[in-house]
Amino acid sequence: MPELPEVEALKDFLTEHLVGHEIVRVLPVAISVLKTYDPPVTAVEGHEVVAVHRYGKFLDLETDGGPRLVTHLARAGWLHWKDRLPDGVPRPGKGPLALRVALETGAGFDLTEAGTQKRLAVYVVGDPQEVPGVARLGPDPLADDFDEARLAALLTGERRQIKGALRDQGLIAGVGNAYSDEILHAARMSPFKPTSTLTPEETRMLYEALRSTLTEAVERSRGLAAGRLKAEKKSGLRVHGRTGEACPVCGDTIREVSFSDSSLQYCPTCQTGGKPLADRRMSRLLK
Repeated sequence: MPELPEVEALKDFLTEHLVGHEIVRVLPVAISVLKTYDPPVTAVEGHEVVAVHRYGKFLDLETDGGPRLVTHLARAGWLHWKDRLPDGVPRPGKGPLALRVALETGAGFDLTEAGTQKRLAVYVVGDPQEVPGVARLGPDPLADDFDEARLAALLTGERRQIKGALRDQGLIAGVGNAYSDEILHAARMSPFKPTSTLTPEETRMLYEALRSTLTEAVERSRGLAAGRLKAEKKSGLRVHGRTGEACPVCGDTIREVSFSDSSLQYCPTCQTGGKPLADRRMSRLLK
């Protein structure tokens, strides 16, 4: 899933390539991608893009007096930029193409989604706050006013595991499964640690890990073409998606805890005092 650093990089890329250009065609190929119907998606046609914004994992294309095109790429969605779009109208089918946006220059982008779970979402709205997912977002962890005291205040009263708290978009915007693993590894903290047990020193370590991990990921992605962002994300991850590999900090073997539709990775030596966490799915399989 694209998370804050990748979506921030896409925002910068689209700012460079879209701003100042007119949207001449919007072609929905998979109707399921459209989450609004009034105004219609064609209402952005004939309008110039004046700015691109990011809200958590949402991208917002602002036009000159027209409605805004807001996108959430979900778990398996992606944006593919093309300096020259193919001629003709794409036909609906079983392929990954969900929506195409064409500019007056002949360039544009495709939104695609792999897999069978179609969660890619496109909204056409007058204000991004009309999108329910945007309206419920917590503060952006890279905002200038997001300091250690703000994080401490957000976690006060929370009674759940820290991994889940970091992924809650209503609490902190933009962090998903991959970067929550990376943040907790940098903070040397178990993903199962209850938020209610955090000491002031642990909150400080978590804040520093949160800011540094996301800032470094954004810097690695900055200036890259849209097509290279996925590979950059994977290459920069130290524990997430690296089950069975050696931890780059201590050399211990990175372990995994699996859930019904996702998994987390962690280093026992760095994060859990050397003790493996219980993997309930594996435990059931071994019975």
